[in-house]
Amino acid sequence: MASIFDQIGGASAVSAVVDEFYERVVADPRLGGHFTGTDMGKLKAHQRSFVAAALGGPQEYRGKTMDEAHAGLGITGEDFDAVVGHLAGALTHCGVPQDTIATIAGALAPLRDQVVDGQVSVA
Repeated sequence: MASIFDQIGGASAVSAVVDEFYERVVADPRLGGHFTGTDMGKLKAHQRSFVAAALGGPQEYRGKTMDEAHAGLGITGEDFDAVVGHLAGALTHCGVPQDTIATIAGALAPLRDQVVDGQVSVA
C-alpha cells in the first residue's frame, strides 16, 4: 500500500500544501503574531521535511521535537485547533481526499499535548 506521502503526490504536493498552509496561518489574526520575525523560507523548508516524513516520505526528519520547537510560545488549545483547521483547508485546496485528511488529522491529535503551552505530555 502506498504511503500518504505518495498518495497525495509526493514532494511537490507537500510543498504546495505547506505554502498554502502558511498563507492561511500567517493571515489569521489569532495566529499571525506567532510568526513575527520568523524566517518563513527556513520555516517552510523545515515544515516540508517534517510533513513529508510524517506522511511516510523517503526522508528522515531530523529537526527539534514538538516540545522543543514550541516551548514557551504561548500556544493555546484554540491556536492548535485553528492550525489543524488551516492544514485541513490547505489539504482540501490542494485536492487531497477527505478520508486522507481525516487520517492526517487523527495523526496530529496526539501532538496537541506537546504543542499547547502549559500542557504536560505523558510518555
